[in-house]
Amino acid sequence: MGRSVSYPTGAIVAYRALECENDGDWEWVYEDLVEFVTYSASHAFPSLKSHEGWRGREDRILLRNAYADLGISLYGSLAAIWLVARDDDRYWDSDMNCSRTGRTDRWIAQVETRFLDLFSEYRCAGRFSNGEAIYEAVQAA
Repeated sequence: MGRSVSYPTGAIVAYRALECENDGDWEWVYEDLVEFVTYSASHAFPSLKSHEGWRGREDRILLRNAYADLGISLYGSLAAIWLVARDDDRYWDSDMNCSRTGRTDRWIAQVETRFLDLFSEYRCAGRFSNGEAIYEAVQAA
């Protein structure tokens, strides 16, 4: 079965290719991308604050607000930068007292276009039956 880059279920996903000339520099290239995403997203969406965490084993959370997690996942030289509704115990505990689901959906819908404009180099055009994905370049505005 083929495989492509991981991201949380229901996420809005922007894809970027990582380019590295020397095999020993992959960690530096990855950390440079993490720094770029963290800086750009925190300036574009001021409610997002730095957060160290994981969703599963492959999806690293970089920023978080009351509604969503923004993070990054890697597979080979392809990075998925994603934005998804929070799904942690603190979120659901707060949701029991005062529903956040509608506000979460509204906030994500409001920032989706800007998020994709900031981070997308590629978009997923489709998938084969074995799970492998096909990507195409996003046209710059």
